[in-house]
Amino acid sequence: MLETIDIEEIKKIALKAGEAVMQIYRKDFSIDYKDDKSPLTEADLKSNEIICSNLQSLYPNIPIMSEENKQTDYEIRRNWEYYWCIDPIDGTKEFIKKNDEFTVNIALVHKDAPVLGVVYAPAIAEMYSAKQGEGAFLNNQKLPLSANEKKQEYMKVVASKSHLSQETQEFIDALDTKHVEQVSKGSSLKLCMVASGEADIYPRLGPTMEWDTAAADAVVREAGKMTYLFEDETPMVYNKENLLNPWFIVK
Repeated sequence: MLETIDIEEIKKIALKAGEAVMQIYRKDFSIDYKDDKSPLTEADLKSNEIICSNLQSLYPNIPIMSEENKQTDYEIRRNWEYYWCIDPIDGTKEFIKKNDEFTVNIALVHKDAPVLGVVYAPAIAEMYSAKQGEGAFLNNQKLPLSANEKKQEYMKVVASKSHLSQETQEFIDALDTKHVEQVSKGSSLKLCMVASGEADIYPRLGPTMEWDTAAADAVVREAGKMTYLFEDETPMVYNKENLLNPWFIVK
C-alpha cells in the first residue's frame, strides 16, 4: 500500500489547505468552542474539508481519522491496516494569536505506526515531509540538518508555547547537561525541530491527541529520531482505543 502513495500529491493537498487557511488568517474570523472548550475556527473546518475530499478522491479505500470528523468506533478501526490521521490545523491557539506557529498535518498510519507524514506551516512556508524508507525533508533539504555531538555540555530543549506543564518544566530542570537553552514553539513544529536537529529534545508531559503528533512523528522517525513514551521509553503507538497520547519525549 505505502508504495502506491505519492507523497508529492499529499504535499499538494497540504499546500491547497494551507492557502485556504491563510486567506482566513489574514482577515478577521470568528471563533467557536467545542465541548472540550478547545477553540475552533472556520479555517479548521475549511482545511478539513479540502484534505478529506482530496484524500477520498485519490485513495477512496483508505479510511480517514481527523480531529474535526466524528470518530469511528474502536471495534471498526482496530481492524484498519492503513488510515489517514489528520489535524487540519494543529496549533489553533497559535492561529488565533496570529503568531504564525500553526501547521496542517496529514499522516498515513500503518497499524500502529506513522509511515508517511506531511507537516506544512503555511505562515512561514515550511514544509516537512517523510515517507518510510525515503528519508525526511524540510523544503526538499534532507533531515537532520545538524547534529549536537556535545549533549553533556549543552542541550537545546523545545517546549510548548501554550501548554507548558509543571511536570515538563521539572523534567527540563533535571536534564543531565551543563547548560540548557529552553525555547517555546507552537504546534507540531516542536517535533519537527528535533527531527531537523534544531532542538535536541522535546518533552511533552501533558495531554495531546494522536492527530496532534502523527504526521510530525513520521518525520521524526525518518530523520533517525524517535518519539518515546515517558514511562518506559518504548516507541509511541497509534490507533489506540483511547486516542489520547500518554506523556512522551522526542529525542
